[in-house]
Amino acid sequence: MKHWYMLTLVGKDRSGIVAHISAALFDGGCNLGEASMMRLGGNFSIMMMVEFDGTSHALQQMVAPVAESMGLHLHLDRIAAQLHQHLEPDLRITVYGADKAGIVARITGALAEAGLHILEMETSVAGSVEQPIYIMQIEGHAAEGLAALQSALDVVAQKGVEAHLEAIDTMIG
Repeated sequence: MKHWYMLTLVGKDRSGIVAHISAALFDGGCNLGEASMMRLGGNFSIMMMVEFDGTSHALQQMVAPVAESMGLHLHLDRIAAQLHQHLEPDLRITVYGADKAGIVARITGALAEAGLHILEMETSVAGSVEQPIYIMQIEGHAAEGLAALQSALDVVAQKGVEAHLEAIDTMIG
């Protein structure tokens, strides 16, 4: 019986990580579902949904040699996969503000209270060492509508943060 697992790998960024890991999984009879990969501060992170006809121990034994050879930390969880059964984003929010402690907590807290379900979020730091600017890109689902979120962003903007909200139309099917 096939099971779904969430495979997470983290380590120093280098070329070939995705190629070597996906080849090991393919050679071991695995099927890949959704995946998310990114670089953060010179490090690489990947989360992959993996379908496998075996135990988590067998899957870990299959991937561990490749992960170790590439200096990657491996984490594996059995999951209930729900491919194609998730919310699609209907909005995008871009936020710019001085890089100060608490900016993420303050903005995401205000948005959560206004009914935002964050589906994806990326952040980066730009500007200079003397004047760093924190940038957030959020895609989400507006449970209470766009007006409530815009009101929350208007309040946050009064505290020196620039925020833009735009509706997105995701074509499905």
